[in-house]
Amino acid sequence: MTMKLKSLTATFGFALACSFSAFAPAAHAADVAISAQNAWVRWLPNDLPAAGYVTLKNDGEKPIDLVGVSSDDYGMVMLHQTVSNGSTQKMVMVHKATVPAHGTLDITPGGYHLMLEHAKHKVAPGDTVHLKLKFSDGATLDTPFAVKPPSQQ
Repeated sequence: MTMKLKSLTATFGFALACSFSAFAPAAHAADVAISAQNAWVRWLPNDLPAAGYVTLKNDGEKPIDLVGVSSDDYGMVMLHQTVSNGSTQKMVMVHKATVPAHGTLDITPGGYHLMLEHAKHKVAPGDTVHLKLKFSDGATLDTPFAVKPPSQQ
């Protein structure tokens, strides 16, 4: 093999390796470990804040934090946690909630919940709204939430 051909072969091999490594992060990002199940919103009348609930499942090897939530249907979405202090309870805004490796995080009434404020359009029981859940590993889930009346769960 001539020196020119060897050089060309080495250059091509290097370029090919670089192009595959450039796609590796995208392929890893596509292997999303987190999923959402049983997503629903407890609707309240008169533009009162609604509450969102969901079970997050992590099939990955590492814990993942829910670090943000947004919605095209609401002007503001916040992650809250109900905290008990003796005989009283209060809602506290939190900046993250951890979904354990190979485990679940239940965002349910009386625990973590999503506060949905300032609906951008009329929302009523029977509708579906979408929330974008953002995670510490860079994953996002555009999740449909079924809107239910206050009497249903």
